[in-house]
Amino acid sequence: MGDKGMDTNVASLVGEIFSPLEFSHEMYGEGFYVFYIKVPRLSEYNDILPVTVSERLIIGMDLKPGDTIKITGQLRSYNKYINEGNRLILTVFVQDIFLCEKDEDIKNPNQIFLDGYICKPPVYRSTPFGREITDILLAVNRPYNKSDYIPCIAWGRNARYSEKLKVGDHIKIWGRIQSREYQKKISEEKTVTKVAYEVSISKMEVYENENNRKKNT
Repeated sequence: MGDKGMDTNVASLVGEIFSPLEFSHEMYGEGFYVFYIKVPRLSEYNDILPVTVSERLIIGMDLKPGDTIKITGQLRSYNKYINEGNRLILTVFVQDIFLCEKDEDIKNPNQIFLDGYICKPPVYRSTPFGREITDILLAVNRPYNKSDYIPCIAWGRNARYSEKLKVGDHIKIWGRIQSREYQKKISEEKTVTKVAYEVSISKMEVYENENNRKKNT
């Protein structure tokens, strides 16, 4: 993926461009564009995920909705000031991008690996259908003393295990990036539909020698 030390956050997606590319911002003379990619799940559902790409990576590529692409990069976060409050915004930051054939057989079109530190007490809960879930906020370091804060969800036995983890515990996770619609109540009469982005964990490992549970017992 290029820079050393970047392998703590590795995402790979294959899917269709879902929205036209729009100019987002410029940094140090480099322009960046944003769009959404539609990535299929094993079920009928598709994840619609936000993407940020440098203009330098797409020179000569006439990218448009419906094109099938493969991207590799990182899941990054930043705070955006919205309605007198900060909101955590997630985007897949592209490091490589390729056009693919529409009928190309991709076994796993949505993969992510994260290596980071728990930065908020995990929250265990059950869904209305009885599924066990633990919400984890993971801080993943990147160069220049920056960190990305990634919401993650553990299921089943991983949920029961991660419920006992503590702030500062060092873990590795493998999974997929998902989009999830939810309802937010604005007033007694009004409810709006919003979209959350998070990592659904399929596998996790704890660095035992950096585990606060060991130190505190």
